[in-house]
Amino acid sequence: MTSWRDVESAVPEFAARVRALFDAHRHKTLATLRADGSPRISGIETAFDDGELTFGSMPAARKGADLRRDPRFALHSATVDPVDGQEAQWPGEAKIAGRAVVSGEVTEGTGGDLFRADVTEVVHTHLDPRATLLVVEWWTPTRGLRTVERE
Repeated sequence: MTSWRDVESAVPEFAARVRALFDAHRHKTLATLRADGSPRISGIETAFDDGELTFGSMPAARKGADLRRDPRFALHSATVDPVDGQEAQWPGEAKIAGRAVVSGEVTEGTGGDLFRADVTEVVHTHLDPRATLLVVEWWTPTRGLRTVERE
């Protein structure tokens, strides 16, 4: 089990950049798997709470049913376009993949399931300082942090 705290301990600067992208906007996108194996995309809100990445699902929501049946997920930060002429300042986008672990009930609003993330991969995609290369940095618990630059 790899918690968000484990990511922060292993690669603090990288984890801070990824978290900042997730914290910058309220709404994110969650990918789950339907019963037939096809993908489902849902809007979601997340929280970094006491070293854990958490998210909820309203009662009878399809994404919660998907995660209880098959816990694999991919989570994407909000996507914003680079500003023309200021591409080097674009913060990029972040992704986290893993397995959702039911950790209790949502106690606010309409209730539902509360999940915490068992993190298997974290990605930050951005541009180099000259905005001439796409930089993909990704971390896994077994391989650590790696970087690829693409034209």
